Amino acid sequence: MAQEYATKGSKNHIENVAIVGAAGYSGKYIVDSLLRSGKHNITAITREGGISQIPSGITAKKVDYDDHSALVEALRGQDALIITMGVRAPPDQQTKLIEAAAAANVPWILPNEFGNDTTNEQLRNDVVPYAQKPQYRDLIERLGKSSWIGICCGFWFEFSLASGADCYGFDIKNRSVTLFDEGTQPISTSTLPQNGRAVANLLGLKIVRDDENDKSPCLSDFKNKFAYIASFVLSQKDMLDSVLRVTKTEPKDWNITHEPTSDRFQRGNELCKTGNYAGMRIVMYTRSFFPDGLGNHSATRGLDNDKLGLPKEELDEFTSTSVQWALDGTLERYGQ
Repeated sequence: MAQEYATKGSKNHIENVAIVGAAGYSGKYIVDSLLRSGKHNITAITREGGISQIPSGITAKKVDYDDHSALVEALRGQDALIITMGVRAPPDQQTKLIEAAAAANVPWILPNEFGNDTTNEQLRNDVVPYAQKPQYRDLIERLGKSSWIGICCGFWFEFSLASGADCYGFDIKNRSVTLFDEGTQPISTSTLPQNGRAVANLLGLKIVRDDENDKSPCLSDFKNKFAYIASFVLSQKDMLDSVLRVTKTEPKDWNITHEPTSDRFQRGNELCKTGNYAGMRIVMYTRSFFPDGLGNHSATRGLDNDKLGLPKEELDEFTSTSVQWALDGTLERYGQ
């Protein structure tokens, strides 16, 4: 395909951005980064009757998601739509948003792709929620009005470390950790602020290059592709070392056990069959630590951190946040 360049008088930047889930765990960090950039007009799309506290500095539009025409009107004039939703959101909600965005001629969509590498067939075969992801990317392309960009960031580090033993294996409040296998398998993981910066910096790029001499990254480089980012590449033992430093404790102060990833993965699937949501969390997280390394997209795909101007972060700073969240119960209600 021939390289496209900006034409004189054309708008070559994203100005109007709509976001679904602006008050959610990832959404509020994305909004904060977009506001800090000062480059965009931001609109939060929320459900009628919703009680979410929308961040100040942005416009809020309450919409009945079952009213297609109302959704289209709410999205009209937007240059980009960001969709962030929890794992328990109605399965057709994203479809309705994508169809409305196409009808409103929104040129760019960031679908609900903030996590692991769902382009990998083996991961999709092993984890049911991952298998559901491609249908939304395919729908965007099939409708032909928008392009999509996914954010492959791995699990959110401080959220996952604080969320209990079902995730990264840590029960910080009770000073207990389960190491999967030997606890040495590295994965790629990102902080919530880094995820927010990645989205803001991505949407702050020029849409296309100015001319053949322009070598800077542009939004079109990521058209119908993923941007791969990470804050850290860590094993559980690396995480434990950081937790010990932050808490000023020693290994003898912790109950440290081991569980084979194969056994843990099977146990999670058995729990899923009973309708226990904890089972799916166990399956998703354990799969990332399999010895095949598919949870480390830094190694399998490479990273776009430099293209997006993302800073290097201090591990112990975010471990400290996780410890505080775990001790004060910040995340206890998530997913319940």
